[in-house]
Amino acid sequence: MATAAVQPRRSLFARPTATSGFWGWVTTVDHKKIGILYGVTAFIFFILGGLEAIALRVQLAQPDMQAFGTEAATAELYNQFFTMHGVTMIFLVVMPFGVALMNFFIPLMIGARDVAFPRLNALSYWIFLFGGIFLYSSFFLGGAPDGGWFGYAPLSRIQPTTGMDFYAVGLQILGIASLLGAVNFIVTIINMRAPGMTLMRMPVFIWMSLVVSFLLLFAMPIIAVALFLLMFDRLFGGVFFDPAAGGDPLLWQHLFWLFGHPEVYILILPAMGIVSEVIPTFSRKPLFGYAAIVFAGAAIGFMGWGVWAHHMFVVGLGPVATSAFALSTMFIAVPTGVKIFNWLGTMWGGSLKFTTPMLFAIGFVAMFVIGGLSGVSHAIVPHDQQQTDTYYIVAHFHYVLFGGAMFGIMAGLYYWWPKVFGRMLSEKLGKFHFWLWFIGFNLTFAPMHILGLQGMPRRIYTYPEGMGWDWWNFIMTIGSFVIAFSVLVFLANVAISRKRGEEAVDDPWDARTLEWAIPSPPPEHNFDDVPVVEARDDWWHKKYAKRPTGEPARVYAGGANGESGGGGIHLPSPSYFPVIAAFGILVMGYGVIFYLPAVALGALISLVGFFGWVLEPSVSDEVGHH
Repeated sequence: MATAAVQPRRSLFARPTATSGFWGWVTTVDHKKIGILYGVTAFIFFILGGLEAIALRVQLAQPDMQAFGTEAATAELYNQFFTMHGVTMIFLVVMPFGVALMNFFIPLMIGARDVAFPRLNALSYWIFLFGGIFLYSSFFLGGAPDGGWFGYAPLSRIQPTTGMDFYAVGLQILGIASLLGAVNFIVTIINMRAPGMTLMRMPVFIWMSLVVSFLLLFAMPIIAVALFLLMFDRLFGGVFFDPAAGGDPLLWQHLFWLFGHPEVYILILPAMGIVSEVIPTFSRKPLFGYAAIVFAGAAIGFMGWGVWAHHMFVVGLGPVATSAFALSTMFIAVPTGVKIFNWLGTMWGGSLKFTTPMLFAIGFVAMFVIGGLSGVSHAIVPHDQQQTDTYYIVAHFHYVLFGGAMFGIMAGLYYWWPKVFGRMLSEKLGKFHFWLWFIGFNLTFAPMHILGLQGMPRRIYTYPEGMGWDWWNFIMTIGSFVIAFSVLVFLANVAISRKRGEEAVDDPWDARTLEWAIPSPPPEHNFDDVPVVEARDDWWHKKYAKRPTGEPARVYAGGANGESGGGGIHLPSPSYFPVIAAFGILVMGYGVIFYLPAVALGALISLVGFFGWVLEPSVSDEVGHH
């Protein structure tokens, strides 16, 4: 009599078998899926941060407005929206958008099959997601942070609500995610490049990603120290920033801006890398001055550590310190100027094709020049003393971070969309999106220069009539709605592309770098055959140049040992332990604020995640990841 086969009993630490659907995304360790998760999450937070900005602009559209009820309620909600808008756009939008593109494209552009530590990569994403959820849950748990995104002490230590507690703990959670990602990217870029890809053959985007990763590695611990001290001041009776007890409020400013100015380059360098890939592709020319632009990026990363006190020219540092930081602020404009001339040199004499990504890249260059020039003006100390705490400063950093970083990110989204999803975005809608975005941006932020020079202070929730600020504030509010409409156009473009967009060929732009040598979207194993790199812009030379010997160029095809479709290729299997470990960190965050014993529960959950991570089988036969 035949007996039924006995099914093997699954271990507690057996790997999940789902590779698609909801659980496939939850347990994925594929760098491409994690990049998409980062990008989608960052875009959701972009919508939330944009709605907060709209609320701010509605409140400031006219003098003496009370858009949120009573005057007291309006003032409090304005402070919460103002604070969360800054925190969101910096820590939950621009940074993770850069990480999303780095996650997806670093392995593809260096010829690798994944990042160095795939499960660490998944852990980084889930910590980021839970950190964002933690911060936004503050709206429902006593009020959101309301002391400004910069959290200046002693104001931040005496705010009576729990909002700044969420700020102090939430940014520490997000910092863990950034550190994990930085370590992963550094090891991946240094150790996992394809044969023949020397450092000076790497795409500029990879170089900028490497510089950003080192900046994250050294900058995040600095803000972690500041946040740790603030947390102890608020929750455990510390006096680090209490001047009455011998503390020093300026200690916060030094720690925050010693992180904060490298942070500016953490935000802008990925966009510079994107633009350095987009402009050569649509100029039909190699990047002008590759070595100069690489070393300029490295110089920006290095010099960024020496300019933090230009945020503090009015605190009484003394003439020697202010002079030194004024000079360093002027000097850091030099490598930035080198990059701008390199981009212009690349376009000069090129066969320009004004696609949507190219328009956003050119918009990046133009808007970033304006932001850079207004930034250099801050280096002149008397000039800075007039501008400090006015809307001139708000105009400057929005031209750098929106006109710079977000224009560059949009260029990258349109450029790499067909590679990620296998479908083209509409060029007509894309160009409509660009011009709405461009016009709305300048309507919103250009008048801030004028208002700042007219003396309008920043961080105020209302203003009286008769100051001469009414007209420009109204124009800025209209501009903010134009930006919002442009985002709706982008979302419509995405929806149309998803349903009936043109299917993308492998290399729709006739581009230059390795990611365009493989199918769109890429297979799970990225490359059938690990490429051998023989030149900078190797894919371009494979398409258009013969070898010096006259032999035909090799095209990447087939697979390992002559097999196609990734035969014989080992890939890491899915794992649910990264999300468990990240969830424990979220529980610990709530425990610190509301109920200290819950910290132990969160630590236990994380330990289960980490122990399961270590003990789970290296490969599950059921998944078939070979």
